[in-house]
Amino acid sequence: MYNIKRLLHVKGKKHVSATEVDLSWDSFNKGDVFLLDLGKVLIQWNGPACNIAEKSRGMGLARSIRDGERGGRAQIGIIDIEKDCPDLMQIMKAALGERHRELKDPTPDEKADELQKANVRLYHVYENGKDLVVQEIATRPLTQDLLRHEDCHILDQGGFKIYVWRGKESSPEEKKAAFSRAVGFIQAKGYPPTTNVEVVNDGAESAMFKQLFKKWTEKEETQGLGRTHTIGKIAKVEQVKFDFAQLHARPELAAEQRMADDASGKVEVWRIEDLEMAPVEPRTYGQFYGGDCYLVLYTYLKSNRPHYIIYMWLGRHASADEITACAFNAVELDRKYGDEPVQVRVTMGKEPRHFLAIFKGNLIIYEGGTSRAQKTEPEPAVRLFQVRGSGEFNTKTIEVPARASSLNSNDVFLLKTNQVCYLWCGKGCSGDEREMAKTVADIVSKRDKQTILEGQEPADFWLALGGKAPYASDKRFQDPADHYQPRLFECSNQTGRFIMTEIVDFCQDDLDEDDVMLLDTWEEIFLWIGKAANDYEKSESVPSAKEYLKTHPAGRDLATPIVMVKQGHEPLNFTGWFAAWDPYKWSDGRSYEEMKSSLGDVSAISEITVDLKNANLNSRKANDKPTPKQTPDSASSGFGQSPQTHQPLANSNGNSSSSSINCNNNGTPLLEPLGDGAFPRELLINKTVDDLPEGVDPSKKEFYLSDGDFCDIFGKTKNEFYQMPKWKQQNEKKQHGLF
Repeated sequence: MYNIKRLLHVKGKKHVSATEVDLSWDSFNKGDVFLLDLGKVLIQWNGPACNIAEKSRGMGLARSIRDGERGGRAQIGIIDIEKDCPDLMQIMKAALGERHRELKDPTPDEKADELQKANVRLYHVYENGKDLVVQEIATRPLTQDLLRHEDCHILDQGGFKIYVWRGKESSPEEKKAAFSRAVGFIQAKGYPPTTNVEVVNDGAESAMFKQLFKKWTEKEETQGLGRTHTIGKIAKVEQVKFDFAQLHARPELAAEQRMADDASGKVEVWRIEDLEMAPVEPRTYGQFYGGDCYLVLYTYLKSNRPHYIIYMWLGRHASADEITACAFNAVELDRKYGDEPVQVRVTMGKEPRHFLAIFKGNLIIYEGGTSRAQKTEPEPAVRLFQVRGSGEFNTKTIEVPARASSLNSNDVFLLKTNQVCYLWCGKGCSGDEREMAKTVADIVSKRDKQTILEGQEPADFWLALGGKAPYASDKRFQDPADHYQPRLFECSNQTGRFIMTEIVDFCQDDLDEDDVMLLDTWEEIFLWIGKAANDYEKSESVPSAKEYLKTHPAGRDLATPIVMVKQGHEPLNFTGWFAAWDPYKWSDGRSYEEMKSSLGDVSAISEITVDLKNANLNSRKANDKPTPKQTPDSASSGFGQSPQTHQPLANSNGNSSSSSINCNNNGTPLLEPLGDGAFPRELLINKTVDDLPEGVDPSKKEFYLSDGDFCDIFGKTKNEFYQMPKWKQQNEKKQHGLF
């Protein structure tokens, strides 16, 4: 059915791309990834010295070709070590012949990146009056917004291939001229006469075309949690009043406001006591003492699964041993939750906004002392607290020295004595601030409350403060919001020494799975930990972040919160700093090895051979084995008679798999059926992963509908559905609650 034979070369580090090369062993080298495409079989050969980015990009490309161009009707095999994959190597030798010479050494990735940048050029084809203009507009890295729907474009991949992209609104003359100009490139640039010219229509781009762009998003495809991508527009962060209802729909607002969620999750607090974690009484949550260290575990739901944030709150007067123990216990708590939590190091007095919000306006910071039952120091007879904030999401109460000079006309203060608790309201405070102060006063003191206005203080008030004294009384103006540009740095020791390299105009693709990345958003420092980062890079990242703050020419605050984020578990206040964040890029946080294992044990295929003439996979020794029921993919791709019920295969995780053959230890395919293979539509439509019947692959819910239900819902057969482009399939699945 697919008369295809081609070899794709996947190379690069920061800008990984694929190029079609000669179908020969001479094209291979030791340091890159090569994808052998035989129509119904895609074999990824990983060179012994290739990097994780190339492996991941190769697998992503293979899956994109399988799902987008083959309707899921192809099998993917991975070769990491040749001697461990004799059956896949047999197929490669059948396609390429025997290999008679040693593999070449690779071109360095950095040099390859430069060559790719120089070799990929985008031209704009448009009408200017009666004239047709062909103008070069960009080189690699290309961005999707360069493509104009009213015109045509030519993408020259350095002579390997020339693409003609035809915009939906372009004129017939432009389309015709663009193709003829592309053909003219072959002669004008001295390319081989065999250079392929491929026509690409707007909205139906192939995987090979899309991968030449830095980021590709389908129109109307949701980004993150509900944000719809509009081609040609980039999210602009506006300074607006924070509305928590918009949090998930506008990740850029979550980043600007430093909020991971709406602060409605579960809070648990421990105090470090005798270097161990001691639970804090829930009724005292929000009260922190400067002589202690605390661990706060915050749990919230995103996409119906729990996510975690661990806050390490370090008191100003805590001992060095307690600070060290706090970090150690945070690591243990992190491991308990599968190394998924975000870790935030909080210095007393520099609490981030989300930390304030989770305590609902009841965050009270005592300058010294401890919350332990065995207190060694008596509580002061007089204490003064400054209350700042207008609501439960932004209010913080801080103990200040109990003297008149600590007062400020713009705020509300609580003066706690053994007889009474005064609420002192400065002339510049607001009604909201006064209401929040009343709430906090009930926590700080059980004594009678007395509200006094500035200028009407009784003598006992000044007596408790040690007498009158000058204090700040000038009106506090709203500080203009500073808009600092975020900066991204790569932290790596791959050269033998630990270095930090800045990446300009960064995007999600610049987050390197091999390394630790530092994102500076001014109010916070994020450390993004890649799945394949080594232990040395992880251990050096926090000291390097501190040194970065210390040596910053702007004289940065050394108490700036440092937030540790794990690959695949990024919170909204991190992802919002990236223009178009793809939550599925790392397949829910899975590493390359985990993605590979999800394909099944394809390295042990012993039951298939390849017919290179038509690139079909045929079952070998079929009479030796009972014929299993067909998979949804095989049923929809013309493998024999389509049964009434489509039967998925079970893979090692209990999920259906249509893209690989899963084998047991002796190489025999596991083909146990899952019941009758179909489920009532009520069990599949608008169901979360946890609510689906056992064995149902959540990414292929529609497979488990009966043929009758499928036609009733989609208005077409399964075979017709899988002939559609992938983006159309996804849109229809979203409309019917099966995405």
